[in-house]
Amino acid sequence: MSVENQSAGIVIIGAGLAGWHVVDAIRAKDKDIPITLITADNGDRYHKPMLTMAISQQKNAADLVRATGSDAAKAANINLLANTQVTDIDPASQMVQIISALRSDPVYTNYATISYDKLVLAMGAHPIFPKSLPEDLVWHVNHIERFGQLQEKLAAGSQRVAIVGAGMVGTEIAEDLLKAGHEVTLIDLNNAPLSQMLPPQATARIAKAVQSQGIHFLGGYQVSNVTRHDDGTLQVSYAPVSATDSDAAHPPEPLIVDHVIASTGLTVDDKLPTAAGVEFNRRTGIVVDATTLRTHASNVYAIGDCMSINGVACRYVAPLRAQAATIADDILGHEHSGYDHKPPMIRLKNKAISVMVTGVPQAAGNWQVTTETDDELVMDLLDNSNAVTATVTIKAPPMVKS
Repeated sequence: MSVENQSAGIVIIGAGLAGWHVVDAIRAKDKDIPITLITADNGDRYHKPMLTMAISQQKNAADLVRATGSDAAKAANINLLANTQVTDIDPASQMVQIISALRSDPVYTNYATISYDKLVLAMGAHPIFPKSLPEDLVWHVNHIERFGQLQEKLAAGSQRVAIVGAGMVGTEIAEDLLKAGHEVTLIDLNNAPLSQMLPPQATARIAKAVQSQGIHFLGGYQVSNVTRHDDGTLQVSYAPVSATDSDAAHPPEPLIVDHVIASTGLTVDDKLPTAAGVEFNRRTGIVVDATTLRTHASNVYAIGDCMSINGVACRYVAPLRAQAATIADDILGHEHSGYDHKPPMIRLKNKAISVMVTGVPQAAGNWQVTTETDDELVMDLLDNSNAVTATVTIKAPPMVKS
């Protein structure tokens, strides 16, 4: 690697939406300050939320790229270190250690170092693969590269797909693949989609809409194993979460599918946060000051999927622009009023049913119905003082005229 003991000014780790937002925000205020963006991929700019709706639109990975990493870096006047892994951070000396992500020898140790004045951690979060979902047999749709590989496989024609996990991403992918002509089974531990976010009265409507489309929904089931047959198909074994002796004696017939997609949550890798000396939780991410987005380590910030505010992970796109602007002002020494975190409006992309959530939803709690008709359900989540902390609005889609 050609970089060695180079001073980089501002170093950003991660070239997803969060990392590029920070680049944009700094460049809007300072055209010349040195910026180095380090990423394990090629740094291409794309809109990640599109990954759960692109296959039915017959879009491949190249169609989703808004600008290549090299072109975007040139336009922004930054130093892009693509296909580069950060292996260590030394907060005392303010140095990061890097190595080529393309090295053929895994024990190759030709490391380089870069010093930083300010460091921004924007490396995102990674899919969780339970032991029952072997990573070498199961897809995820959390990055454009894996999306592209899956899209190429699915382009061959109608196939059978099992999606494990019926949160927002899993539920959106299920409809996208169904619309693309595939046979879809959606499996979740809970009895309905979005059950970790919303109360049963709301999720029952979502389950009904999903099933009415032709998606096979298996609620209340846990995948126990995925194995590959000699013909390339996959066998998905599963059982009821609350299994009785009778269930154990007569397990359901395993699914035989062509692909399995894991949508079982995200986790933040602990290696770099631990090295940087920041306060951190694997599930929710790096702890930051709510107004400056500074971590507990000097001159180190965090943004996006790898970051949490007040114990809550920040894994939505809408706040990124404001977060990046705050970090840019703070790094550049500009006076600013501080980041004012507001939970974003959450919309399920599915067309079979309209689901919109505001506030901070959680399934457990005092949910009260404010509107209930055949076509609409509105519920508020009340705290101990009866203040509204979240609202969900569920509507049947408008009838399509033939």
